[in-house]
Amino acid sequence: MHRSRLFGLFIDTPATDTPAAAAFWAGVFGTTAEPIPGEEEFIKLHDAFPGLAVDVQSVDDAPRYHLDIETDDVPAETDRLLALGASVVVDHGGHKTLRAPGGHLLCVVPVQSEQSLFDATARTWPA
Repeated sequence: MHRSRLFGLFIDTPATDTPAAAAFWAGVFGTTAEPIPGEEEFIKLHDAFPGLAVDVQSVDDAPRYHLDIETDDVPAETDRLLALGASVVVDHGGHKTLRAPGGHLLCVVPVQSEQSLFDATARTWPA
């Protein structure tokens, strides 16, 4: 048995457009944008949606959106999503990038949120 939940929505933006995109999305959501110390590729949109991380991520690729699913068991959650039709794009060891049917990207990551939030909102999946 393992648990997982939607952790975040990431607005992947070409590096040259990241500051303008962060300012735009902060205005859309009525929030502030602030770089995450030690993670220069991310600009956090504070409390855009309570309980959900929303960041603008600087990428060397085309603009897109992706989701992060956090879990207390990355291999088990990855296997669950593969059984639903996802495919592995990149295995980073501690986390995985997958492609869902339809082409959308998602990452499976270890628990990133506060443990109390994860405990209160994660779904439990059978083994």
